[in-house]
Amino acid sequence: MKQPNDLLDHWIVRARVSNAQLAREVARRAHAAGERGINPSESRVRAWRSGETPRHPVPQLIADYLSERTGLPLTCADIGLLDRAAPVAAGPELPWEPVTTIAAIAHLTRSEMMLPHSRDTDESRAIHTGESLLTPLQRWPMATPSAPLVREGGRLGSSDIEGIRAVTRMFRDTDNRYGGVLSRKAVIAQMADANVLLDTCSYSETTGRALFAAVADLGSVAGWMSFDAGKHQSAQALFLTALHAASEAGDKALGAHIIQCMARQMSHLQHYDDALDLVLLAQYGARRQATPATRSMLAALAARFQAILGQVEESARAATQAQEIFADVRPDEEPDHMAFFDEAELAATIGIAYQIAAKHDTGPSRTRRAETSLQLLGRALTLRPEHRVRSKAFDHLGLARTHLAVGELAGAQQETQTALALFGSIGSKRVGDRLVELHDEAAPYVPSPEAAQLRERIRAAVTIAR
Repeated sequence: MKQPNDLLDHWIVRARVSNAQLAREVARRAHAAGERGINPSESRVRAWRSGETPRHPVPQLIADYLSERTGLPLTCADIGLLDRAAPVAAGPELPWEPVTTIAAIAHLTRSEMMLPHSRDTDESRAIHTGESLLTPLQRWPMATPSAPLVREGGRLGSSDIEGIRAVTRMFRDTDNRYGGVLSRKAVIAQMADANVLLDTCSYSETTGRALFAAVADLGSVAGWMSFDAGKHQSAQALFLTALHAASEAGDKALGAHIIQCMARQMSHLQHYDDALDLVLLAQYGARRQATPATRSMLAALAARFQAILGQVEESARAATQAQEIFADVRPDEEPDHMAFFDEAELAATIGIAYQIAAKHDTGPSRTRRAETSLQLLGRALTLRPEHRVRSKAFDHLGLARTHLAVGELAGAQQETQTALALFGSIGSKRVGDRLVELHDEAAPYVPSPEAAQLRERIRAAVTIAR
């Protein structure tokens, strides 16, 4: 049974237009746009107010007209009309409500499946940064789940949700073993299928929240694989829609996980202030729901980004805090999306923070920070599970860059050689980018045969991969 569209009613009354006036204006605007088949009547407007959804592009025409009458920038969602045929922008300004989240995921996954796959595409300039990203996301901590959606369709149960979770675990494992390049489109297709359940099935409020959470977690994997494949604009859009889905699930801890993924992407693209701001937002927004692993992870990332920004003492304090919080972690009590943050990941994250801090330092303290970095990264490698191939590659690269920071060329060359062997077994644009950074950092040492050979091997490997 259709529900009256109270939002549309409200704005029609506020705009002081009659049903007949609205019908005439929609027809006029449609004809001006070349849509000759749109000629709504007064009774059709009454049907819209009673809950009927008009076809594309009528919702946008109504929103535009009511915007002009009220002087307010109204969207289709604001007037309770979802224009299903119209593209939905999955950007920071996406409304915090289920219908637009579902529509955004549907549009995004459809468009992703049609895009040609290229590892060479540089989308980094097209992403949202600074205020255009962070200002809309400031609303996330206060966003609450909407009223349950009423659907007419097949009944959804817990087994369906567990199926999505199982698929998510499978793709996470694939990503860890082989990188994000090969399976990126497959996980996006799975996300599209899961979104169909959101849009067509009937479910209780509890099951609906669990379904939104499952779709959000799957979306975080899709975004992560896209990030790893160098598809930065797609990755950001996927992260944002996943964040909205997590919000509809009422799961701030999952939202914080998605935001830290976005922070890592910002750091990778050298938007370091944005990366730190995102971590601080995640810490604040999830402060009541975050598990020990989530809080430890966010503190460790803060240490890394603070080190990059030259905030060396703040970085050291955050690193210590991350280690202290980690003592409270109970793996069996952590959600699936936090399984990756084990003792090895903690050591690696803090180890990189000390490596970066060493570059900002001089003299004996530089050496001490570098030694701490080597110890932590070495411990990370010792503890890494065998299937975390990409993480092992990052660990070896971290060791190589720390050796290089203190002029230990033999150690840098040895670790680079191991990282290159692992790079050859996975598809990861991120690992390739880190190799390029190491190549550039070795430039001042080129008179040394070891440094020259290190650079040549990186150049050959990255050129072949790209």
